[in-house]
Amino acid sequence: MNFRARAAAIVVLALGVAMCTDDGASANDLLYALKIGALAHDVPDLWSGFQVEHNAVDINLEAQFNAAWVLPWGAIRPVIGGTINTRGDTSHAYIDARWQGDLPSGVFFGLGLGAAIHDGETGGPGSDPDKKWLGSRLLFHIPVEIGYHIDAHNDLSVYFEHTSNAYTQRYNEGLDRIGLRYGYRF
Repeated sequence: MNFRARAAAIVVLALGVAMCTDDGASANDLLYALKIGALAHDVPDLWSGFQVEHNAVDINLEAQFNAAWVLPWGAIRPVIGGTINTRGDTSHAYIDARWQGDLPSGVFFGLGLGAAIHDGETGGPGSDPDKKWLGSRLLFHIPVEIGYHIDAHNDLSVYFEHTSNAYTQRYNEGLDRIGLRYGYRF
């Protein structure tokens, strides 16, 4: 099974487990939000600084679970997701700890840190020069989001994610994506 199929299966499985538990818990009990978005792939002039891979749309799917740690200025939630490239370049699945702060105006901010596993190149002899050389299969995943709660359930946001190995390996070209997401909050 290829990486995209595995990533989609992981997300679907996580959502299925979250929605169908034996103790009668509902999605409202386990999930904070589900998100879907369209992101630009390997965007130059952001954190990684340059582009190697093709211009393409990446599909981002994410499940945010209910708050694990509520703070006076927001909450930190566990998140699982995946970003799938539509042209066969690098895709990844991730798990994060995500802080989100909500303002009374409906504006919200999110910032996270986690791990991602990808199907791209790691670098070195035999690696494709038309792909980012990411240095290792396991990478850091750093998302940033700013958005607006339209009503009690729906929101729109601008979402940025960076993946890299933080210079723990010889190759570390990093990969940046940015785009728009729709979220449904339970």
